[in-house]
Amino acid sequence: MVGDMEYAPGADMAGADVAGADIASVAALLGDRARAAMLTALLDGRPLAAGELARAAGVSPQTASAHLRRLLDGDLVTVVRQGRHRYYRLRGSEVAQVVEALSRIAPPVRVRSLRQSREARRLHEARTCYDHLAGAAGVALFAALVDGGLIEPAARDVPAARDVAGAREPDAPGSRAFEVTPKGEERLGELGLDVAALRGARRRFARECLDWTERRPHLAGALGAALTARMIELGWFERGTTRRALVVTGAGHRGLADSFGCVLG
Repeated sequence: MVGDMEYAPGADMAGADVAGADIASVAALLGDRARAAMLTALLDGRPLAAGELARAAGVSPQTASAHLRRLLDGDLVTVVRQGRHRYYRLRGSEVAQVVEALSRIAPPVRVRSLRQSREARRLHEARTCYDHLAGAAGVALFAALVDGGLIEPAARDVPAARDVAGAREPDAPGSRAFEVTPKGEERLGELGLDVAALRGARRRFARECLDWTERRPHLAGALGAALTARMIELGWFERGTTRRALVVTGAGHRGLADSFGCVLG
């Protein structure tokens, strides 16, 4: 079954030298509730001001500044400057992968209000996982792409193209690489996606990402990000009132069904 993964001792963890990594230092940064809330707020890939992150974490601006300094020192976030203003964003998709992975094993937050219940439902239905579609909609789309013969597991995992410094997007352990079939390349081309150009991106082309709410995979990588951005451009999805949440439109229901055979409930 797509997305079924088991851990085997000694298995290849995407080339990571786990024994030589200072996991404790990263765990200490993530172990604070305020910092965890800030990182979660940044999961949709959009930069936020310190004041916005303070409100998301429920702390004072002064406390937020101290937490942000630690996250900057720990290389989990970066600063984006626009004129006199400073905004913060995750360092990259690998940080988002870690936060999402922890969400899969963490106990759920207790829902204490109708507002929290509504927000949780919206995030379950459709949301962004850093820069690609997740939630029930993302899982349904991934399954439709596989079942429709538009993507298939890659015969071998092709590394991402490297930049001058040799950097590339790390993989989530256990995530499988996928390739677009000729049929899929034609279908995606009809939507305006240049699949050949995406293969040369600095990140992995297409891979599965285990969804923390659905416990099944959705599509990540350069292809997942480009397809999500294009669907938003086409008006298939709109940004919801809940941060990270996406709302499928009438045009989206029709487009997903016509292009990919994906019927959302």
